[in-house]
Amino acid sequence: MLSIGAFAQIGQVTHRMLRHWDTAGLLVPAHVDEFSGYRSYDPSQLERLHRIVALRQLGFGLDDISAILERGVDAERIATLLRIRRAEVEQEHRIAAERLVDVERRLHLIEREKHMSRIEIIDKPLPAVRLAAIRTIVADQPAVAGVVGPAFDAIAEIIGDAHSLSTPIAEYETLDDGLQVIVGYAYTGPARDEFEIIELPATAEAVCGIHLGSMEHISESWQAIHTEIFARGLVHDGPCRELYVRAVSEDQSDWVTELQQPVRRS
Repeated sequence: MLSIGAFAQIGQVTHRMLRHWDTAGLLVPAHVDEFSGYRSYDPSQLERLHRIVALRQLGFGLDDISAILERGVDAERIATLLRIRRAEVEQEHRIAAERLVDVERRLHLIEREKHMSRIEIIDKPLPAVRLAAIRTIVADQPAVAGVVGPAFDAIAEIIGDAHSLSTPIAEYETLDDGLQVIVGYAYTGPARDEFEIIELPATAEAVCGIHLGSMEHISESWQAIHTEIFARGLVHDGPCRELYVRAVSEDQSDWVTELQQPVRRS
């Protein structure tokens, strides 16, 4: 019999791993002392230990490993699992490669221009949102300021205290006859004649940044978003959104707005 220390040393694993695999039923010791609880292993169990370690190194989770060990070495099943794992590794590699390119690009920018981006930009998925909204078409960008605030006020007055208003969002889309502006609050209540129920779809990926302060300079933050999208080799995939995380003070000095642009791989 091998002590847990000797067994762990030969298998190049930790005592903690062996205890965890024992608890999970993957590798149960050949003997456990009833008084001390000390674990001992039969040398023949090294074969099972090596198989567990090999499958872990391939990236399989404990559930998959348990299934493989219980059903024996089924070449077709393992091949299927390996194909799935290959796809996962390829995805991980793609993400890592993109991150490396992003790191190199940012480093080059800092070394060349001695500054960082004014806003930090990330990519993330966006959830679907059901809005109580007002839809308007304006002729140009300067007209937006006179539409958004009054639209939010109008919806709040219509809904009143019947429902909690949260997640104020505006969506902007360029059409042939102008800029379509959808202004609304996340809403779970019934439809009303005074506003539309508009479903903003979930998006798998969006490039997002936080704009702090007045709307007067928000175009600069949007320009940073669009520059980042181009630098990452992405393309726009739908109307842009603004989520007004905090928009209370009259002078807008403490406003917090998340800029959201859905994107896709080119």
